[in-house]
Amino acid sequence: MTPSSEDRRIRDLRPAKSPLNAWRPIGVHLEKERNEQGELVPCQTLFLTGQECPFTCVFCDLWQYTLDEPTPPGAIPAQISQAFDEHGMPPEGAMIKLYNASNFFDDKAVPSEDWAAIAALLKPYSKVIVECHPRFVGESCGRFAQLLRGHLEVAMGLETVHPVALPRLNKKMTLETWNLAASRLRSLGVGLRSFVLVGAPYISRAETVEWAVRSVDHALQCGSTVVSLIPTRSGNGEMQRLAELGVFSPPTVRQLEEALDGALNLDQGIVLVDLWDADGMAGCPECRAARIERMTRLNLEAGTLPPISCPVCD
Repeated sequence: MTPSSEDRRIRDLRPAKSPLNAWRPIGVHLEKERNEQGELVPCQTLFLTGQECPFTCVFCDLWQYTLDEPTPPGAIPAQISQAFDEHGMPPEGAMIKLYNASNFFDDKAVPSEDWAAIAALLKPYSKVIVECHPRFVGESCGRFAQLLRGHLEVAMGLETVHPVALPRLNKKMTLETWNLAASRLRSLGVGLRSFVLVGAPYISRAETVEWAVRSVDHALQCGSTVVSLIPTRSGNGEMQRLAELGVFSPPTVRQLEEALDGALNLDQGIVLVDLWDADGMAGCPECRAARIERMTRLNLEAGTLPPISCPVCD
């Protein structure tokens, strides 16, 4: 895909990449996640090294964990094997996420000739979760799913259903594009997980929570069994530019919590919140730690928890 002038402008604002080894995974993370039955099961995330996504979303910070050239054949199975050798494998029936900061079904990022070897390594897992842009979702998802012993779930970024913000994210995707990809996954018997931004650019601070909840509702109505709320982060150059223009402000811890509560009140599917850098988010010093702890518990526990009472920000 030939980069557009907008793509080049966004990429020119980025800091330099750190060199990566195509034959080593970036990292491994073990946690627990609720399944559709509400049970907590081990979930292993492998952060794999591969070619950069051809799309240039304004908010993306994952490009720094990618290669500039196509992923060599054999590299992804080698990375998975190395991760298992160094960190072990969770018990039978665990879930695994293969996140390559790009698109699993882009042949330049994950060569399809490696699928059989990848599937053989993943036999113990009850669910295999991969990430992919909607424009790469097609019959290839079904072919890979047939190689697996466990159930395949594809995670797609919906980001937002805001009619002004979505077209301006430079994601090369319309809401119809996403809806069609979701429908294709359903027809193939492949699960759907969705990513929704909290604090997407071009949405006012006052409407941040409302549009995050509306976007979660859309994802659930389209068949998502899991929706993950992602706080929009700065740091890629373009987001700082948008902040200076007054069309982006990073969400606060309280906004993230309010979006999670609103999404949980929809009482559908599993809604999770990404808290990996929540300690760096803006928030009231009196209650931010308690709010992060509450959201951590909500990720693990089905149901609701009492709200946080704060004499300062309430």
